[in-house]
Amino acid sequence: MPPATPRRTVLAAALAAATAATAGTAVPATAAEACADHETCTDEPPGHAPAPGLVDNRFWSTYTDWRCGTPAGTRAVSGHRPGLVIDTPAGRTDYTDPHTGRTATWEYARWTSPVHTSTVPATEVIASWNADTPAGTWLQVELRGTYGDGTDTPWFVMGRWAAGDGDIRRTSVDDQSDGKASVWTDTFSVDDPASGLRLVSYRLRLTLHRTPGTTLTPTVWRLGAMASDVPDRFTVPASTPGPGHELVVPRYSQNIHVGQYPEYDNGGEAWCSPTSSQMIVEYWGRRPSADDLAWVDPSYADPQVCHAARSTYDYQYAGCGNWPFNAAYAATYPDMNAVVTRLHSLTDLETLIRAGIPAITSQSFRKDELTGAGYGTSGHLMTVIGFTADGDVIANDPASPNDAAVRRIYRRREWENIWLRTKRYDANGKVRGGTGGVCYLYFPDRPTPVQRKALEAVGVL
Repeated sequence: MPPATPRRTVLAAALAAATAATAGTAVPATAAEACADHETCTDEPPGHAPAPGLVDNRFWSTYTDWRCGTPAGTRAVSGHRPGLVIDTPAGRTDYTDPHTGRTATWEYARWTSPVHTSTVPATEVIASWNADTPAGTWLQVELRGTYGDGTDTPWFVMGRWAAGDGDIRRTSVDDQSDGKASVWTDTFSVDDPASGLRLVSYRLRLTLHRTPGTTLTPTVWRLGAMASDVPDRFTVPASTPGPGHELVVPRYSQNIHVGQYPEYDNGGEAWCSPTSSQMIVEYWGRRPSADDLAWVDPSYADPQVCHAARSTYDYQYAGCGNWPFNAAYAATYPDMNAVVTRLHSLTDLETLIRAGIPAITSQSFRKDELTGAGYGTSGHLMTVIGFTADGDVIANDPASPNDAAVRRIYRRREWENIWLRTKRYDANGKVRGGTGGVCYLYFPDRPTPVQRKALEAVGVL
């Protein structure tokens, strides 16, 4: 059964039209002072290699990155995994959770990135982050950009997030627009790309919150965004297959969870995204603990999928398909990185697969457009685990009747087109949107040299 993603359908249509660190160093008062402490402190990180013309990735994750931003009560920490924490709070704020009605007071500190000039004047921007939020903490990510006409956007909220749901309900924020662009759940989008208006630069603002009077702090290891300008297209050029290769990735079906925990997006029938996320989390050898799973009915198979659904649920979107929330969930596991990006072609995916990195891809299609799927969908996530010797796609498709049936082989040309296009016709002949190559990439904080080279090749590192 295909996932039910009504609000993601609205998005697609619109687009077509912690631990306080002990090994840290205090952040200087200004970004200029921070940069003066280093031989190299530019907007571009080492190894930054965005693919030209369509996609630009920029992620802040190094000690130098954190020290080059503008702090307001935050502190950069060094060590095995550099990050950002609360040092001395900048103030207090009251937050009324729209999903519980509870008002609470929080201490907060902020960090603002340097301005990043995108190599791609963009019609869309998607932020993502990797962080630890102990109970009593949470964070907010905002984006502010400059258009090609010289005007600025307001600060748009790209997400309010916590790993758990005991303090706040993680949420996107609706009804954000400046008359030129809007935020659709997790995606900043220029309202009328045909006008030629583009976002040429942006900065991100991170606000860390904690219970007043405590020493608690979120720890943020990675923050960034993918900016893109993928042209309108119903079809894409065919790529040339490379050598076949397949990764051994756990197989989980979302459909065995139909009817379970309907408070999280009607249960398993809509859990394609967290089910895919859980497959790759476990591919990298990480799993939730027994304590993490204690709330799940012990009679349910694969309780970790229920846990992933609860941990990715966006209370405003009313679903588990928020792209950055899935990436953030994957990165809660030890030494894991996760980003949302776009790839150009199946060649990019083959590069990753050969390096041992599976990917989660987003696509939409009619039943007759993907041979062997047996369903059509307005939005669905699959885990790409390999390619046959003939170049066909091997996918763990969570929209399968059981775990054993999850591994599928899909025709290369069909799959390539439904994933990379930005426009399509639905069953009624109406023009709808496509995701244009969106994927999630999860990988270790210390990738092997081969893995690092592959990630650099697709512009993520």
